[in-house]
Amino acid sequence: MATTLTPYLSFPGNTREVFAFYARALGASIEAMMTHGEMPPPPDDQPAPEGCGFAPPPVDAILHACLLLPGGARLMAGDAPPDMPFDGVKGVMLALQYDSVAEAERVFAALADGGSITMPLAPTFWARSFGMLTDRHGVTWAVNGEPVPMA
Repeated sequence: MATTLTPYLSFPGNTREVFAFYARALGASIEAMMTHGEMPPPPDDQPAPEGCGFAPPPVDAILHACLLLPGGARLMAGDAPPDMPFDGVKGVMLALQYDSVAEAERVFAALADGGSITMPLAPTFWARSFGMLTDRHGVTWAVNGEPVPMA
C-alpha cells in the first residue's frame, strides 16, 4: 500500500492570498478553494457538529484549499478559526526537490520575495544547490536543486 504525506497548514484568515502566491511561485495550480459557506450540510441522519469550543468562522473563510504542484505533490491549508490562537507556522520546514539548479533558483527567488533568506543557495554534498528561507507568510522552506548521487 502506497503512502503519501501531504502538509496541511493553517493561516490567520489569508489562505486565499497565500495560495495565490504559492501557485505563482511554485508553478502550481489551485485544485480546491472551499469556503465555510460552501461546506455541504451534514446528511439528514447526522446532526451538525456542536460545541466545537470556538465561534463559527465567517462564511467566506477558507475551510479547505489544495494546491497541486508539478509532479503531483499537494499542499493543503485552511484559515484558522477566528477565536482560535494562531501563533504562525512553527517547528516545520517544507522541502522542495528540483531536477535542475535553474528551477531551484527560480522557485527560491520567488518564495524569498518579501521573506527572509536563512541560507543562500549554494552547492552541498547532496545537491548542486541548496538553500533555506522563510517566506512572507512565515512558512520555512528548504529548496534543493539537482541531486548529487551519494555513495
